[in-house]
Amino acid sequence: MPPQPITRNTLFYGDNLNILREYIPTASVDLIYLDPPFNSSRSYNVLFKDESGLDSEAQITAFEDTWHWSGTAEDTWRALVSSADVPQAVATAMDALIRLIGRNQMMAYLVMMTARLVELHRVLKPTGSLYLHCDPTASHYLKVILDAIFDSRNFVNEIDWKRTTTKNDARQGAKNWPRIHDVILYYAKSYERLAVFEQPFAPHSDGYIASHYSLRDEDGRAYQLDNLTAPGSGSRGHPQYEFLGVTRYWRYNREKMERLLTEGRVVQPRPGAVPRYKRYLDEMAGIAIGDFWDDIPALNSQAKERLGYPTQKPVALLERIIAASSNPGDIVLDPFCGCGTAIAAAEKLGRRWIGIDITHLSIALQKYRLEDAFDLKPKTDYDVIGEPVSVQGAMQLARDNRHQFEWWALSLVQARPVGGEAGSKRGKKGADRGIDGVITFIDEANANPKRILVQVKSGHVGAGIVRDLVGTVEREKAAMGVLLTLEAPTRPMINEALSAGTYRSPLNGREYPRIQILSIEDLLAGQVGVKMPMDRTTFKQAERSGPSDSDQPRLFE
Repeated sequence: MPPQPITRNTLFYGDNLNILREYIPTASVDLIYLDPPFNSSRSYNVLFKDESGLDSEAQITAFEDTWHWSGTAEDTWRALVSSADVPQAVATAMDALIRLIGRNQMMAYLVMMTARLVELHRVLKPTGSLYLHCDPTASHYLKVILDAIFDSRNFVNEIDWKRTTTKNDARQGAKNWPRIHDVILYYAKSYERLAVFEQPFAPHSDGYIASHYSLRDEDGRAYQLDNLTAPGSGSRGHPQYEFLGVTRYWRYNREKMERLLTEGRVVQPRPGAVPRYKRYLDEMAGIAIGDFWDDIPALNSQAKERLGYPTQKPVALLERIIAASSNPGDIVLDPFCGCGTAIAAAEKLGRRWIGIDITHLSIALQKYRLEDAFDLKPKTDYDVIGEPVSVQGAMQLARDNRHQFEWWALSLVQARPVGGEAGSKRGKKGADRGIDGVITFIDEANANPKRILVQVKSGHVGAGIVRDLVGTVEREKAAMGVLLTLEAPTRPMINEALSAGTYRSPLNGREYPRIQILSIEDLLAGQVGVKMPMDRTTFKQAERSGPSDSDQPRLFE
């Protein structure tokens, strides 16, 4: 049975290849932006390392979340080169690339990306477009693959985004020019049928205005005198006649020239001089933005919109892409949505959206972001598919992947995981010292944030675990501790928690249980939550954007 139409804005948890095949109908998406895992700020020369352990002569910057060559990669490659459902150009490209590159991490990355790009091409409307964000370590290979999938005639642009200034690579002994840009590959499903491209413009610089628009009229409006004669030889289709005593090939016919003269838009500097056109600065759109973007800086540590996600992109970058290549009400898809910048930009600009990510932490960050910025709540304003909705589902997640269960459970109480990285599928590294997550809050004026330590247990629990948590809270000088359990707490556990006493808030004078035990079942039912002063600062809040700038409904057509 083919996928059914999606009727609401939706976040999906899971492998985007499976979700694309199972949930996203053919020709249903207007614009796709994807920022697949890579990290050009690190240099792990491993992508061209043979999986047998032998180094290749070719070395390359690695991706943070590298796919390794495995049985899955081999099976996917074989399907791409042999399946009747895969275009012949794609099969040829895959066969040629493996002969060129070999079976290694880079080829595994390209194989997995190709399978997904084939599906993304399928779900894109004939009038739609795709932007793939990558870095120069793989952009040339990805471009070959996109040419095979989309047809090279539907390549539109290769955009260079200057993401940083010259610094890290400009060091003594470096053997390369500093790497300061990312690549964004822009393709149309069908260039001839491309529905929308609204050219963005940048304002003129002060220097340009001073040199080109130095004249002022009686109202103080800046203008320049521009050419009215026909371009080139002028004789090719342009009228020739006498106007204000001057005979030339003109840009416009006599009727329009007379109208411009009546409107005061034609100026003759002196008798006998060639008339000129009065072009006002405030009527000009600005400078058309080309394929080199150096006016949108990457997020630094002090940026207001920064949420602490390692590969977070500026909202302005996504707003430019979405505003230029979609209309209000169109559907925007981000299959590697991370902390949700594309989703936030789509919501702000009145587009409908679909986001997919393979980590529960990313889905949690997006839920917080949508609530902080737009006051949107899951299940009420949009759907979340793939998260456990029952204890049985939570148990299955715990069996499948303990770290993903941990991150999902922590998201139920908005706790930040300890260790690991937000964009990684791996769990925390090293000993956690009895701490799985942390909730921070402000409880005194001008004081440092206080902490609530969170432990997650998916197996057997007893009173000893509660005593250990009490000891951890004392050792770490935390305000409180929370235990999240799949199993219902026993009476000895509850008594142990009660014996730990209370935390008294200096700000509101209220007392809160120092140790709290919350079951997954009660959290899913919405019956419990962490009892704490409410000025929470666990995750940096997204800037408030207010409701969408559009009146478009959140329901899909």
